[in-house]
Amino acid sequence: MGLARLIGGFVRRHWRSYASSAVMLAGVSLCSVLVPRKVGAMIDGLAAHRLGGHDLAIQLLELLGLGLAIYGLRVAWRLRLYSAAYRLGVELRTKLYARLSAQGPAFYQRQRTGDLMALGTNDIDAIEQAAGEAMLAGFDGTLTLVMVLGIMFLGVDWRLTLIALLPFPLMAIAFWHISSHIHTASTDSLKRFSALNDHVQESLSGVRTLRALGLERRSSTQFSELASRAADASLTAQKWEAAYEPAVGLTLTAATGLTLGLGGYLVWQNQLTIGSLTSFSMYLGQLIWPMFAAGWVLSLIERGRAALARLQPLLDAPLTVDDHGTLTELERGPLVLQDVGFTYGGQEGADGKIAPALDKVSLRLEPGQTLGLVGATGAGKTTLLRVLLRQATPQRGAVTWGGRPIADYTLATLRSGLSWVPQESFLFSASIAENIALGRPGASREEIEQAAKMAAIHDDILRFPYGYDTPVGEKGITLSGGQRQRVAIARSLLAQSSLLLLDDALSAVDTGTETSILEHFDELRRTRPELSVIIASHRLSAVVKADLIVVLRDGRIVERGSHDQLLERDGWYASQWRYQQLEASLDAV
Repeated sequence: MGLARLIGGFVRRHWRSYASSAVMLAGVSLCSVLVPRKVGAMIDGLAAHRLGGHDLAIQLLELLGLGLAIYGLRVAWRLRLYSAAYRLGVELRTKLYARLSAQGPAFYQRQRTGDLMALGTNDIDAIEQAAGEAMLAGFDGTLTLVMVLGIMFLGVDWRLTLIALLPFPLMAIAFWHISSHIHTASTDSLKRFSALNDHVQESLSGVRTLRALGLERRSSTQFSELASRAADASLTAQKWEAAYEPAVGLTLTAATGLTLGLGGYLVWQNQLTIGSLTSFSMYLGQLIWPMFAAGWVLSLIERGRAALARLQPLLDAPLTVDDHGTLTELERGPLVLQDVGFTYGGQEGADGKIAPALDKVSLRLEPGQTLGLVGATGAGKTTLLRVLLRQATPQRGAVTWGGRPIADYTLATLRSGLSWVPQESFLFSASIAENIALGRPGASREEIEQAAKMAAIHDDILRFPYGYDTPVGEKGITLSGGQRQRVAIARSLLAQSSLLLLDDALSAVDTGTETSILEHFDELRRTRPELSVIIASHRLSAVVKADLIVVLRDGRIVERGSHDQLLERDGWYASQWRYQQLEASLDAV
């Protein structure tokens, strides 16, 4: 979509605001063109001794009234038009946020957070200005130009008007040349600002790592270089924008010289009065605004075009996970995976072939059962959970829940029935209670505390200065890794979903706390027999009581059974169990 089409559609939806602004701008232009004509008539009246003191006072009061009318109308149309233009910024930011919220992890693997933030702020500001300031300046400048030229041509002297217009084609050529350079410079400026924004975002997010590695000076140097490049790019764009003023100045200077030359001759020949020449000179001065407006409009439009060229591909980017499901209620029944296969793009093995992350995975989980997923790093545990969350769509096989393919459910419906606790739990800059109640904002304090007790974090919370009202800081920075995990577990338990997914969510807690949490899970299953749990873990003690344990290797299921059955088979699970038990006994010594 081009900038003209975008703004045109917005103007049609908000035509009342733009129409009322246009009427007020027309009033401003009409009042403005009356001023020189009235001044010229006053000068001729004074020169001919036809204007007495009383009449002069009335004329001056009329000029004052015109000035006040111009002031009032200018304030009114600015308020009216800018309020409409700001709504375009709100619409674009809302649309961008909704699009980003619907995208899956694959999208964010290709995007930089700082760049996305720059698009939502700096770039949309440029488009907003094109819809606001550019529209008003273009309309006001055009209307003023037409009215002033009309009065100059019809009301003063057509010969002076024609001679004054001779330099204007040269200005148009200069404007075309300057605007093409502004588009290129604006694109470069927006890109460099995005790079700067991305560096700041990454540096602030990883500030503890930078300090730990002593990289503050290096990061500061990189920031200075990026800031200098962004400043240079902005300065280049400003230099080209500044080139409009000399072009306007030279044009009007040439027009003034030609006008005074011909006008002086006409006055000498008694074909023109001094008052008319004064009026014409004032009208010529009023052409300064339309010329500056033209340059300003071209500058804003080129900035808006450059910004939209960066923003539009993001708005048009297809969703990494389609949401074409129609079912809005989850069917009760087993969760079944049948020969599921999934491959990440670009994952090539040593032989040059693409290695699948999941290969012919078949599982069945009945309501109320617990499934344990174990295996070495990279075996496919997290990928399997991502398939269930529909963050990844399998290329082969089928996944059904309650006898219906999970793609038949809307994403909102599917994810409302799931609670997911990743290994790296994310907490928002809010209180502990607000973070726990994220899935159920209306939960009572008693329900929040009960969920915290089941996640073995209640006692820790009470030791904080403000208890459950303690702010956790950005990304939960004030909490330890184990505390963040347990707050996330409490949040998932409070959500009361049908399926709980734990992706190595107990890795940062000690074995005693892990045992306490798992015992609480057993208590919860007695009160909620329909709750199913999938635990992906490197620590085998977390899955000992699971109804079914599967061992993944290179995306395939190589072992399956209960804890006792897998120990009897003496495979990878049994050897890993013995190793971890030995390690735990040595740590206890």
